[in-house]
Amino acid sequence: MSAHLILGGARSGKSRHAESLATASGLPVTVIATAEALDDEMTARIRRHQEDRPAGWRTVESPIMLAATLAREAGEGRCVIVDCLTLWLSNLLAGADIPTGTDLPPVLEAERAALLEILPTLRGEVLLVANEVGLGLVPDTPLGRVFRDEAGRLNQMTATACARVTFVAAGLPLTLKGGA
Repeated sequence: MSAHLILGGARSGKSRHAESLATASGLPVTVIATAEALDDEMTARIRRHQEDRPAGWRTVESPIMLAATLAREAGEGRCVIVDCLTLWLSNLLAGADIPTGTDLPPVLEAERAALLEILPTLRGEVLLVANEVGLGLVPDTPLGRVFRDEAGRLNQMTATACARVTFVAAGLPLTLKGGA
């Protein structure tokens, strides 16, 4: 099997779509969660996501080392959901002092390269959830603009590496690449 990128805006239904595909696969499911509970609001969001998932699904937290976690968790006869690439990118940029025109943090470059290298080799069902953040306003801070630009680049690179890409809006999936 090959990787499937599922894009959408905030509250678009992208995670729900990935979960429905995982359920339909009939395979054991592992969710690789990239979010970190750094405040009460994020803790509540994470708890809500966990409560919405079927009881038999495993959750593995991987805020930074995503490629290594995928190598360990993906495999024939298994389904893995990565939720989400955008939070993972945010973690890689966290604490970085990136004035306009400077290099990205080495960890971002290394982890992104590792992810893109491993994606085509993974076995089983791999569902990658990501936000499409480039449809809104231009962020008013340099770091916000770097984040928006890098999220767009990551989505493009990931879409190239995936056999299937779906865009979800208002809970409705639209196939951008690949078949059913």
